[in-house]
Formats: sequence, C-alpha cells, structure tokens
Amino acid sequence: MDITRENTALLVVDMQNGFIEAKGSMAAIGMPYQELRPAVAGCKTLIEAAHEAGVPVIYTRYVYHPDYTDAGLLPTVLVPAMKEVNSLAAGSWDAEIIDELAPAPGDIVIDKARPSSFYGTRLEPILTSLGIRSLVIAGVTTNICVETTARDAGQRDYLAHVIRDATAEFDPARHEHALTTIGFTFGWVNSVDEVLRAWAAPEPAEG
Repeated sequence: MDITRENTALLVVDMQNGFIEAKGSMAAIGMPYQELRPAVAGCKTLIEAAHEAGVPVIYTRYVYHPDYTDAGLLPTVLVPAMKEVNSLAAGSWDAEIIDELAPAPGDIVIDKARPSSFYGTRLEPILTSLGIRSLVIAGVTTNICVETTARDAGQRDYLAHVIRDATAEFDPARHEHALTTIGFTFGWVNSVDEVLRAWAAPEPAEG
C-alpha cells in the first residue's frame, strides 16, 4: 500500500524528555535511553516534511496525573520505580516533548495514560474530523506504544505505516520483532525516504 499525502496524518508517539533525555526518568531508573535517541533524526525529518506537504502532525505524550490516580499497572505494580521518580507526571519537564521536536503552531498534542494512542483519548474523533484514513507512525518505543497504536489503528481500518528509521526500542531485538509483527498483520513498515518521496511536491508540468 503506497503512502499518500491525501487523508494522511503523521503521528509522533511519545518523543518526550522522560524517554529520550539523559536527565529523564527512564535514564533515572536504569533504562538504556540512548537506544531511543536514533528515532529523533527520523522524526525531525518527517515532521519537517509533513509541514511542507500540508500533512497534519499529531503528537502523543504519555502522561500520568501527578498523584498517579490514572496510572494503572505499569508504574504502580510492574515498574514501581517509575512512580518513585515521578516519571511522566503531568506538568513536569519529564512529560514534555523534547526541544528538538517541539510542536509548531497548528500541530495537535494528545495526552494518554496507556500505550495505545487511541485508548481513552480524543485521537479518533480528531482523525474523523480531519478526514484521516492513513497514519504515518513514528516515535518510541517500537515494541510498546508504537506497536500498540499500530495494532489499534489496523483494527479500526486505518492504513498504518510504521517508519523503521524513525522509531526505536530499548532492546534492538524487540524493535525488529515489533516491526515484523506490524508488517505481517496490522499495517506496513516503511522508511523515512519512502515517506519523503511520497510527500514530495510533484514536478512542474512542462510546456
């Protein structure tokens, strides 16, 4: 399935200080945040291309209420160290999009408290309002929030294109496993260059 500009949005998943930066909460609890840094350049290129092509840009942020009343199992039971370091708390630097990818005027930012960008958010009503049926998905982490979002997109009959070199995972093997699963059942796996070619302005007609 080809990538198009029409009826398409770029979805940038969870490119936040807490995941990406050395002073973020993932680094504080000993996660190899450096493994996520390679997604930054690809995301930046895609965001710039989307703005140039008139493709809507939608960011998600993984954000918890400051008292973690909406946190569920992940930071309270499965990885309690997250709560101990106030990971991704609403209003904190940790929860903000990294400076390199700061949203531009007109971009949309959606907060979520679970891996899927669809679960309990206003993403689907926004996509419906914009007439979006195809998503180009980038961000972190491939095996958790990106894959869960792609699965939910596919189950809702959106055309989901996950971008191999604009996503990253703490474990490179899980990155590859996630991409294999997505490409097998839930959508397509593409490269940044493929998106750029699809979104490039057409050549002017001769004559």
